[in-house]
Amino acid sequence: MIRRYDSRIGRRRTWLHLWGTPVLSVMFGSILVPILPIVAQSPFMPPFGLMILIAWRVLRPEIWPLWIGFPLGLFDDVMSGQPIGSAPLIWTLILLALDIEGQRHFWRDYWHGWIIAALALAFAVIADWLIVHMAGQGGRINLVMPQLVLAIGLFPFVVRLCAVLDRWRLP
Repeated sequence: MIRRYDSRIGRRRTWLHLWGTPVLSVMFGSILVPILPIVAQSPFMPPFGLMILIAWRVLRPEIWPLWIGFPLGLFDDVMSGQPIGSAPLIWTLILLALDIEGQRHFWRDYWHGWIIAALALAFAVIADWLIVHMAGQGGRINLVMPQLVLAIGLFPFVVRLCAVLDRWRLP
């Protein structure tokens, strides 16, 4: 009789499994929006790379060093076409805020994580709009509200996806 967890017992995971899975999943999230064949007048697709980064941070706060926001944000800027340097700044600020918040609260439940992620996503979407607006583009702020609502609404699904990846990557 084959049991469900027999394949997990004694398996060895490489460095790529343990540390590469979170990084590659964030990079895939950054690539996902530009490769989708969707044409829109205003942004409505959520920042999946940032959502996956925050989801991993909510699930496993110990895996991300504070400096990881810079290279992953730079990769996201290159993939998304945002002004270079905007995502590294915003993602690093979000990781710093999540680290400070994590030092204040040692417990976290489902709703607490979702509210923290909603605030971080709202900061990121509005800051992205502000950076583009200061560059002479962007339009009105209400154009990015569907993107923000969709990002907050899809966040539990992204956390569930990261939890499945986390179960796969750990021995």
